[in-house]
Amino acid sequence: MSKTWNRSKINIPKTKSEWVWDIIGVTIFVVTTFFLFYVWNLLPDKVPAHYNAVGEVDRWGSKAELLILPGIGLFMLLFMGVLEKFPEIHNYPKRINESNAEQFYLHSRKLLNQLKNICLIIFSIILFESVSIALGWSGFGIWLMPIILGGTFIPIIIGLVKQRKIK
Repeated sequence: MSKTWNRSKINIPKTKSEWVWDIIGVTIFVVTTFFLFYVWNLLPDKVPAHYNAVGEVDRWGSKAELLILPGIGLFMLLFMGVLEKFPEIHNYPKRINESNAEQFYLHSRKLLNQLKNICLIIFSIILFESVSIALGWSGFGIWLMPIILGGTFIPIIIGLVKQRKIK
């Protein structure tokens, strides 16, 4: 019978990379949100509301729908920020124990931090894309979907590989 380890709280200071990700993600998100409010009166009544797999607009909606992205982004920032503070509640493999818990906690927290900030950046890109198209500027086009998918899945894959290396 294996001994079950009780996951306790371990105080691990925020790393430099976590601070850098937070500064980059939040700055881009805030700047893009302010940009939306700056150009709000220039926007037409109908703006891009959804894109297909090749980055083409396949649904137009009210410009008020553009407020959904900053709203969800703010919710994610707060919710994932809280989850970052409690790495002991994250999901871990059975091999977590007292000797490797700090490595697992730090790794999980850093991955969550990256994903939180990447989501903020992706929401900012989509928001900027929609505003750009609505104003007649060129956008990312066919590159929109690879940017979104790469930005989401590459950190997860790298994170899983790094986690497997924890002894």
